[in-house]
Amino acid sequence: MTQMRNVNAVVRHFFILYLCVMMICKTKNILLIAVSVLLISGCSKFSKIQKSTDMEAKYNAAVEYYEKKKYFQALQLFEELITVFRGTGKAEDTYFYYSECYFQTGEYTVAAYHYNNFYQTFPSSPKAEEALFKNAFCYYLDSPPSTLDQKNTLDAIRQFQLFINRFPKSDKVQQCNQLIDELRFKLETKDFNNARLYMRRGNNKAAMVAFQNLIKDYPATTYKEESMFYILKSSFDFAGQSIESKKLERYQAAMENYLKLVDTFPESRFLKEAEKIYNDSRQKLKKAGSLAI
Repeated sequence: MTQMRNVNAVVRHFFILYLCVMMICKTKNILLIAVSVLLISGCSKFSKIQKSTDMEAKYNAAVEYYEKKKYFQALQLFEELITVFRGTGKAEDTYFYYSECYFQTGEYTVAAYHYNNFYQTFPSSPKAEEALFKNAFCYYLDSPPSTLDQKNTLDAIRQFQLFINRFPKSDKVQQCNQLIDELRFKLETKDFNNARLYMRRGNNKAAMVAFQNLIKDYPATTYKEESMFYILKSSFDFAGQSIESKKLERYQAAMENYLKLVDTFPESRFLKEAEKIYNDSRQKLKKAGSLAI
């Protein structure tokens, strides 16, 4: 991998050099010429550093590139230095910088792997806590919108919980809990939208089960009131779709769902529509002579 990076870097440097020469030949713009000279000298400097056998100088250059936010150049140097400094006092810092370079360039999946590996390799390092937190944070940053698959969201929650378990007194615990709540809300939203989709498709039985599972899995969900109303509505519609021998018990179930809703949310914003469903259910039962007046 290091050899391939070096080859790519050389190709890029020659390409930049070629472009700079062409621009200088085609224009007399002093500023453009000055920029071109800087690019050429920068490429030449990095190439010399790469070829250097002075590993201390190469390490200092890598840190300097990192601090100047030139993460691609820093990454190439640190990648070589990881092997060179293995087993030495610089091993921890080199590997942590290497992980940071991937994080700063947005390669969160790779960064998470290296942060976790850093924690496993250097568990007593002063940077171990930060590495384990950033491992989880990478999963958080890779968590997709609620409309997509939520594997990374679940992984992020697990990783944040792992961090809390390992470092319960960390000042990052509160932030972890806040991020976990945010991730769980994304899962709630996905489950809620899936249940709504069942409703729109007229699959009322599946919708009821999905809304009930949402409330069971997330008892404090912000979707609870709305979900309870949709359980009521779905149960009423499901009763209407049922064969005659099943309708009465299912209209009774709809009425019970109404009572659960108003008991939990006596001032529900869905109260008016819920009362209409309840009264319609009563009428269906009265018509069949199954409800005492």
